[in-house]
Amino acid sequence: MREVHEEAFAILNFIMNHNMRLSIFTKFTPLRLLCVADTRFASIIVMLKRLKLIKKGLQAMCSYRLDDTEKANAVKEYILNDDWWDKVTYILSFTGAIYEMIRACDTDKPCLHLVYEMWDSKIEKVKIEIYKKEKRPKSQISCFYNVVHRILIARWAKNNTPLHCLAHSLHPIYYSDAWLMEDSTRCAPHRDEDGIREMWGQ
Repeated sequence: MREVHEEAFAILNFIMNHNMRLSIFTKFTPLRLLCVADTRFASIIVMLKRLKLIKKGLQAMCSYRLDDTEKANAVKEYILNDDWWDKVTYILSFTGAIYEMIRACDTDKPCLHLVYEMWDSKIEKVKIEIYKKEKRPKSQISCFYNVVHRILIARWAKNNTPLHCLAHSLHPIYYSDAWLMEDSTRCAPHRDEDGIREMWGQ
């Protein structure tokens, strides 16, 4: 992921830092490249999502002869490489649930009671996408998923508070038959041993 991020950033800089290249780029797409503030996670995803949206415009731009041949050739190699775009698509697929959770929580709407459930479903969605890409049955071990899972658990342990679990346990929807029957692995908060331990800080 770091490698793709660096290559995507190289594309962004190559176009944005030169008026002529930027002018050529704007001929092929109404969307603009985004200069996103560098944060731990979301900035990478925002940039990749935008690059995918303007993929055709970027590829059309490659038909022009651009200055700084060495950098131009490197950038063209990424833009015209289907394997590179497959990597972008894969990254966006397994990070999609994480990104949506960040967006859902980054609002003025009350969402404290939703965080615990979003976290559980997020991990499952990440696992589904990784296992689908690897064409691996869930009964097998995925080394890549294990790495991702450890990172997510470490992040949750750092930012989670008992208040998230308490808000979850007090919300009536999580005791309803409709919610419980949506997924056979779900259980009511008072039967969720992990949630109870986290709520009491154990």
